[in-house]
Order: sequence, then C-alpha cells, then structure tokens
Amino acid sequence: MTSEKKQTRQRYDAAMKARVVAECDEPCASVAKVALAHGINANVVHRWRQLAREEGKVVPAKAGEFIALPLVAPAIDAPVPAEIRVVVRSR
Repeated sequence: MTSEKKQTRQRYDAAMKARVVAECDEPCASVAKVALAHGINANVVHRWRQLAREEGKVVPAKAGEFIALPLVAPAIDAPVPAEIRVVVRSR
C-alpha cells in the first residue's frame, strides 16, 4: 500500500494578508520578493493586492515626498500682446 500525501490549501488570516500587502507597498519592494520571504506564491499576493484595491483598503504607494509649490503667478511688467502669430514655413 502506498501512502499518498494529501495536499491541503494554506489559509491565511486577514491580519497576515494585510501585513503582506502593506509590505508590497513599501518603497523598493517587489511582490515577488515579499511573497518569497513569506513562502507564498506571488500570484496569491497579487490577488490579495487586487482584492484590497477593490475594497478600497489600499492607498496607492507614494513615489516620493510631497513638495509644496507656490501657486502665485509671476508679476508681469510688460504689456501682453493682443494677438499671437505663428509662422510655419515649408520647404
């Protein structure tokens, strides 16, 4: 009689899924690297991220810090011309 190993599907709780999804959103993190570190298939992690986005639980990752820019137009001392001419020359 041969003994067959029954494969069972691994279940992860919501806290674990949230932790893994959050790690994927860190700068310089890749889904593949995070999945490998936790011993999870990358396709599973991609699906968790998709579900989290659909549920509105994930805020898109920031590419960098916010930089505030002034919205003040520069002062123009010279008069603005009433018309603009564009000359297109053909050869």
